[in-house]
Amino acid sequence: MSTPTLIPTVEVQDDFRARAHKALDDTQLRNNFRTAMDSLMTKRAASFSDAHEREHLRVLGNAVRARALSKLPDLLEQLETNLTRNGVTVHWAETVDEANGIVLSIIRAHEARQVIKGKSMVSEEMEMNHFLEARDIECLESDMGEYIVQLDHEKPSHIIMPAIHKNAGQVASLFHDKLGVEYTKDVDQLIQIGRKVLRQKFFEADIGVSGVNFAVAETGTLLLVENEGNGRMSTTVPPVHIAVTGIEKVVENLRDVVPLLSLLTRSALGQPITTYVNMISGPRKVDELDGPQEVHLVLLDNGRSQAFADSELRQTLNCIRCGACMNHCPVYTRIGGHAYGEVYPGPIGKIITPHMVGLAKVPDHPSASSLCGACGEVCPVKIPIPALLRRLREENVKAPDSPNPVMRGQGSKYSAKERFIWDAWARLNSSPRLYRLFAFFATRLRALTPQNVGPWTQNHSAPKPAARSLHDLARDHLNSQGDR
Repeated sequence: MSTPTLIPTVEVQDDFRARAHKALDDTQLRNNFRTAMDSLMTKRAASFSDAHEREHLRVLGNAVRARALSKLPDLLEQLETNLTRNGVTVHWAETVDEANGIVLSIIRAHEARQVIKGKSMVSEEMEMNHFLEARDIECLESDMGEYIVQLDHEKPSHIIMPAIHKNAGQVASLFHDKLGVEYTKDVDQLIQIGRKVLRQKFFEADIGVSGVNFAVAETGTLLLVENEGNGRMSTTVPPVHIAVTGIEKVVENLRDVVPLLSLLTRSALGQPITTYVNMISGPRKVDELDGPQEVHLVLLDNGRSQAFADSELRQTLNCIRCGACMNHCPVYTRIGGHAYGEVYPGPIGKIITPHMVGLAKVPDHPSASSLCGACGEVCPVKIPIPALLRRLREENVKAPDSPNPVMRGQGSKYSAKERFIWDAWARLNSSPRLYRLFAFFATRLRALTPQNVGPWTQNHSAPKPAARSLHDLARDHLNSQGDR
């Protein structure tokens, strides 16, 4: 596992605020999200009806992930050794450019022209579709939600349900316009239309690409969960299978997968288990009738080592990508995923994206939260998301040239003026003489208090000193008591 070079860099800042305001003005979008989020929250609550079991599983899931991360370098080496022994070729990539280069080299080695892809958030990090299309290689999404957003030239708005921002009518119009089929809002018919298009592509594709939910170091097994069957088709029908995943997805043994699977499926969709649990340990053997002839695994860093290097921020890597934090977030549920402008939206995106792209590119993400704590309460592996958001806010306002920076883009919201004000405030409140002098003038010159003191006064009344200080009132009270 490589060690990142932590040098503060200057990047173009995303206009998160403008996108958020645009989303808030979109009534249809807000209605779509409200309906979907209410349904998901209800299903999750029903699947965890036993509060004692839920908390027991969360504690167990946290322990499993924490133990895996504590041994991460060793487990990754063990995973590579066992996968290689099983016939899987393992590749390491520090950046998305390296990962895309590896995928392209495999494709060109087989003179492939068509790629079919199962759902994979890491491939979204890589922008694999655009990368391959720019090189005249067709890369088609086979997950229904991913297929819909690809057809509409959009990015996923949710890590589990990519097209959750669209309703049936919008999908019907999209299919009618893009596929030339009859307009219908019947969900079952829409699914069949998509499947009919995709089915043939599975057999025509030269390469199948998938993500990985968990990589088991002990056995050299890649585990993939899904409901539609496209993941199984993508990984078994084409002659070559390429799996892409982040380095944090490794777990120690198969036993560890059991509680994580239960937490993942119930937190994501309220299901006791998904329709398919695929366990891939190697390519097709001589005596087997199906499966790919080659299997490759690309292990991507992309800023994960940066989070891993800090004992507190490391907890970010516990995430099992269930999306529960998004479904319960009062910010995400009102503005949707596209407002964030990055691959991972919502609470998990606000704590993981700064490591991937640098704080300077997403300076508003850590602050786009009410810190209500809902995300931390529902996280199946007990990631303390509110605490990590506060920590990132601290990194955001540190001096850019402070020693031993822990992440790229540190100090993206640093203000020398603000730092001077707070330093002066600290000195004022630590000196009794200065404090008494300040109170004397503040109470007497209170009429000069400005009415606009920045963003605070957009929603609050401007702070104004009282006519008498508390010390003065207490002194008068004591004097009146003495006169009696």
